[in-house]
Amino acid sequence: MSDPTAKPRLLIVDDDALITDTLAYALGKDFDVLVSDSRNHAVSLLRQMDQPPQVALVDLGLPPVPHRPDEGFALIGDLLAHSPSMKIFVLSGQNDASNARHARAIGAAEFVAKPADPINLKRILLHALQFRAAELSGASAGEDGMLVGRSAAMQKLRSQASQCADSPFPVLIEGESGSGKEMVATALHRLSGRRDKPSLALNCAAIAPTLVEPTLFGYVKGAFTGAMTNKSGYFEDAADGTLFLDEIGELPLELQAKLLRVLENGEYQRVGETQRRFSRARVIAATNRDLRQEIKKGNFRADLYHRLSVFTINVPPLRDMDDDRVLLLEHFCNFYADQAKLTPFQLDDGAVKLWRDYHFPGNVRELRNIVIRLTTKYAGQRLSGEELEPELDVTAAPAAEFGPPSDPDTLIEQAQAHLQRERSFNLDSMLKAWEQGYIEAAMKLTRGNVSQAAKLLGINRTTLYSRMESLQKQ
Repeated sequence: MSDPTAKPRLLIVDDDALITDTLAYALGKDFDVLVSDSRNHAVSLLRQMDQPPQVALVDLGLPPVPHRPDEGFALIGDLLAHSPSMKIFVLSGQNDASNARHARAIGAAEFVAKPADPINLKRILLHALQFRAAELSGASAGEDGMLVGRSAAMQKLRSQASQCADSPFPVLIEGESGSGKEMVATALHRLSGRRDKPSLALNCAAIAPTLVEPTLFGYVKGAFTGAMTNKSGYFEDAADGTLFLDEIGELPLELQAKLLRVLENGEYQRVGETQRRFSRARVIAATNRDLRQEIKKGNFRADLYHRLSVFTINVPPLRDMDDDRVLLLEHFCNFYADQAKLTPFQLDDGAVKLWRDYHFPGNVRELRNIVIRLTTKYAGQRLSGEELEPELDVTAAPAAEFGPPSDPDTLIEQAQAHLQRERSFNLDSMLKAWEQGYIEAAMKLTRGNVSQAAKLLGINRTTLYSRMESLQKQ
């Protein structure tokens, strides 16, 4: 449990030491400031923390390509995968309108151009913490704790949730990033007979692989370096309540067998002990990956998938929810205006049409962030389409699909011709060049979003990370 009297934690990621030192000094009285100079270091730092930062300031131009926004965009995805409730502010000298739009579309709360006034930054960050606390309390959800809406997709979602909420069997929640999978898990707990029992959540993508087992199952003193006392794990602490395992597709293969054992008979052991323990917790898992494809690739166990998916709930993307986009606009507009003690803004007919037609690549998370920004900038005003348009990433093209390679006979013919032309052909060099080319292409198509790039390439995000690091070392 976090200390309610502790200062909120702020992560600053920038490769300019003068900027990080200045901001750390200026904001240090109000925040517990952590500093990083690169995406890789920031991710490594996060995995060492018991509690993630509540807010982050992220530069877009980070090494090894500080002149481009790719690393910054990728880091936004990393941070939200680690902690979906984190409020991220892009602090960048790359004050390009398209960069600002894309950063907000993939989950950033706002884009702040350098140089930034520390006093204004403090105000923005504290304001964001206020909204974050209200969101985490569940007050921004509907009466049943689920997303607001009347579309056929939302009615189906509600029906699925009500049918399986009170069952003791596992539930697998599938859906795109930002679509509200965590809120559905919360609704399942609140609608069940376990509503007065503990409800715990673990993000499998936010924890180092070596720490997953002791975190889930606990450990005994001396089980490994740093195990100074006995400690219970999430299964034990959840007791007969609910345990939500987010990003289950990132769970290491060796841990999948142990999770399967718990699901089959409730049995587990703390790390370093032989005593058998039994869990009564109801497991709810969520993923934005296609686990059936992960099974074919050998990244996920088929028996675990079938055990987890006794009930499967598909959370629809916002683009498939018709006029629910307008209902959500009204709902969150009133909610955030009330939180900030401001008069809600309104949209004129042209702006409403633009809102209805927008595809919301960041789903509900993006919608909420847009409403927060508009509430802050235009309280009590009626906005036109021209005023709304800069808040939307309307120019973003859908990610291109990678088609299958040429048929085998054609590939053989191409290879033969190539070998006849090249007198110093090297297969390893050729494969590395193709690998690097496809990785760079995927990163460009997804504007640095590692999770989406991994999907395009058909590999796990962790595998993509390791291959990128390997290529950088070469």
